[in-house]
Amino acid sequence: MRTLRVFTFLIIAAGTWLTGRALYLHAKAELAGVLIRRAWQETLRTGKPDAPWPWADTYPIARLEIPRLGYDEMVLEGATPRTLAFGPARLLDGAAPGEPGNLVLAGHRTSWFLPLKDIKVGDSIRLEWLNNDRKLRARSYVVAEIRIVAPTDTALLQPTAEDALTLITCYPFGSRPTSPQRFIVRATPAYSADLSVSSLR
Repeated sequence: MRTLRVFTFLIIAAGTWLTGRALYLHAKAELAGVLIRRAWQETLRTGKPDAPWPWADTYPIARLEIPRLGYDEMVLEGATPRTLAFGPARLLDGAAPGEPGNLVLAGHRTSWFLPLKDIKVGDSIRLEWLNNDRKLRARSYVVAEIRIVAPTDTALLQPTAEDALTLITCYPFGSRPTSPQRFIVRATPAYSADLSVSSLR
């Protein structure tokens, strides 16, 4: 009987700890999202990159929207494992927003890029960023192709002469223990425009 009580206590304690940890991580992610959006607003106000918290080694560089999916996230600079915990991020060996070439953004399949499971060829993707002259720019892209490839197939991640937006995440989507493939979305530009910063606040 005593063994059963000890076992029950351990199960309840483990469950409580796991629930508490999950709640903590969720709250941390929610707070990080608020701080990142605040940093983006500050970037729009000053024209200079703004870190979301004092010790952050990244900052928001763009806003990514996929209207049909109701998707709206800030893009962070530098797709390191630590940065990807807080949002989609730019691969540094690709083009920067507004530069000619292939802009490559990565995100986790369980969170930031989970909505990509419902994306379709022909969908519109919108990106906003600040140019070097501190003007807010926007570009609309159209999804041209969707591929599921092996991790070694990096053809769509390579630099290109033409402008492109490439989104990459692991596959399959969700919290499965393994993700042996990569899900890649390639989009091509539809149009670009200058925007008024004040109209977006």
